[in-house]
Amino acid sequence: MVRVRYAPSPTGTLHIGGARTALFNYLYARHEAGTFVLRIEDTDQAREVAGSAEAMMEGLRSLGMKWDEGPDVGGAYGPYRQSQRLARYREALDALRARDLVYPCFCTPEELQVVRKAQQQAGKPPRYPGTCRHLSAQDMRARQGRPFVLRFRLPEGGATMVEDLIRGPVRFEHAVLDDFVVRKSDGMPVYNFAVVVDDHDMAITHVIRGEEHLSNTPKQILLFEALGFPLPAFAHVPMILAPDRSKLSKRHGATSVAEYRELGILPEALVNYLTLLGWSPPDQEEFFTLDHAAKAFTLERIQHTAAVYDQKKLEWMNARYLRELPVADVAVRVRPFLTALGIDPDRPQERPEATLEEAVELVRERSRTLADMAEQMAFLYRPVTSYDPAGVKKHFGPDAAEHLQMLAERLQRVPDFSPDALNALYQSIADELGIGRAILIHPTRLALTGRTVGPGLFELMAALGRTASVARLRRAAADAQMLAAAPSTP
Repeated sequence: MVRVRYAPSPTGTLHIGGARTALFNYLYARHEAGTFVLRIEDTDQAREVAGSAEAMMEGLRSLGMKWDEGPDVGGAYGPYRQSQRLARYREALDALRARDLVYPCFCTPEELQVVRKAQQQAGKPPRYPGTCRHLSAQDMRARQGRPFVLRFRLPEGGATMVEDLIRGPVRFEHAVLDDFVVRKSDGMPVYNFAVVVDDHDMAITHVIRGEEHLSNTPKQILLFEALGFPLPAFAHVPMILAPDRSKLSKRHGATSVAEYRELGILPEALVNYLTLLGWSPPDQEEFFTLDHAAKAFTLERIQHTAAVYDQKKLEWMNARYLRELPVADVAVRVRPFLTALGIDPDRPQERPEATLEEAVELVRERSRTLADMAEQMAFLYRPVTSYDPAGVKKHFGPDAAEHLQMLAERLQRVPDFSPDALNALYQSIADELGIGRAILIHPTRLALTGRTVGPGLFELMAALGRTASVARLRRAAADAQMLAAAPSTP
């Protein structure tokens, strides 16, 4: 049976790169009717962030991923936190000691830094020179009481081949590796050692992870072999790059699952988009559910080159989900974003009979995110207290006050306040004045919403209602008149 794992370190938030790695493991497990394991790699306690593991698990759950075994659900191969497996690591280290495959290294960080600097100045790659590899018993006694790490005794000469399921065979010459550390001076195992013991003990069959781990793989293969463990299959997923092909970072926008949730990106859209970052569906579909993706997912269709992140495409995809999900569902999801704006969705100030579902229907055709949707519908729930400055400059010209006042009077008397009737009225008034409709439409939108963009004008007027629409037009007419009378700034 296929067994895969996602094994984050609890040192921060769930980054989208980590989320995609978890997603690919999850999809492969479901495609193969296998097991998806969640393991928390928390041996580096100096870097651990309190609450990070729980936040990461919540991030995975929010994307619809459920693990079959893990620290919260248990399983036959636990415990699933490395900090609870220390006795097992000591046992595995003792097995290596018994075969003289590890040795104590007493070199201090300062001594090693001097060596690395000299190697770099000589144009050589920094590599542990083997200072403590052949210490005699007398040398060991002389160093007794000093802190030490344990290093793995690398085979002299030769190479290790990584048979990668995505990249193909990759050869690593031992001459460019060094006797790497397997246990730190505080007694804690390092990543490369602990992960080998865990993957064996948890019967992991496929290690699917980011390509930044490829350089660790020959070290892990050597440890698998030294411990007499069978090798899992390895598949290293290409990186996610920013649009300028640099490493994706916060300067390119949101990078964590929690940040995307705060921006109003739907989990369905984020999962859909992440699946396409480095994987090609066989039917070239762009929109699919998690279950549909699992049915089609294979490692063979993972791309060999880096995936380029595109925020605009993610928002385009999110906008489509906002349009196609049931309106009642979207209404539930947009509530927290309205609350964050200080709006009670159940208490429209100027049109009490309006419902949240009606507001969603009004704005969702033009909404990219839930946050954007909340901003667009805010005009229905509170009076306009300010206007977009660029809109004022462009649309509140010398005739704006007169036009807005006239529109308010005509709207007060029009018998039908439906979108079609309002459309006809504006056309009629424009014809009477001999002007284009845009000269009336743009100032009206600014007066009613404070914004220059949004849902169709006549639909939003009908949703806002006659009383509020007329009141806002009159208020804006007064504001426009005051602005026109104010002395211009040189």
